[in-house]
Amino acid sequence: MSTHAKRERLLLADLLESAGPDAPTLCEGWSTRDLAAHVVVRERRADAAGGLVLKPLASRLERVQSEFAAKPYDELIRLIRTGPPRLSPYALKQIDEAANTVEFFVHTEDVRRAAPDWSPRELSPVFADVLWSRIERMARVLGRKAPVGLVLRRPDGQTAVAHRGTPVVTVTGEPGELTLFLFGRQRTADVELDGDKEAVARLHEAELGL
Repeated sequence: MSTHAKRERLLLADLLESAGPDAPTLCEGWSTRDLAAHVVVRERRADAAGGLVLKPLASRLERVQSEFAAKPYDELIRLIRTGPPRLSPYALKQIDEAANTVEFFVHTEDVRRAAPDWSPRELSPVFADVLWSRIERMARVLGRKAPVGLVLRRPDGQTAVAHRGTPVVTVTGEPGELTLFLFGRQRTADVELDGDKEAVARLHEAELGL
């Protein structure tokens, strides 16, 4: 049975392929070519991917990612579609599912929602629950830079605290939309924000995410 990560991987590859190398994305300053290079480097170049979280390695990551972005676009798509090399930790199903389900979902929406004619994507209840379970575990990390208290709320009433503080803003939406909001895509996430007007404005401009 296909995992959520594998399904999102193939969907992302298909979208990148159909969009072409020069289409915009929600990642500031990145075209689809840049995003494709990022995905490939993250999985295949552990020596450089550490720059995603360690500032001393950021310059190396930028250099290696630029090298991959210069490769033929169809090669990048092929590498995404076929997945990581056999000896990569990402080749293990459990790690792939844990590390890539949300990653590929967010980047898929980065491509979809940068297009002018995008429309909401309906997620299955099972996949929505998977995303919510990830949000609950990651909320404090992703919301640590929030300038106000931040509570995430599903339409069914389930909540998760992403940041403690005052005043408090409650963000209500489906799990997929809350995921995008918490990963810094506040402007395109289909959510409702309830709280002090100034606090809501500050939250919209905050740098959320990893």
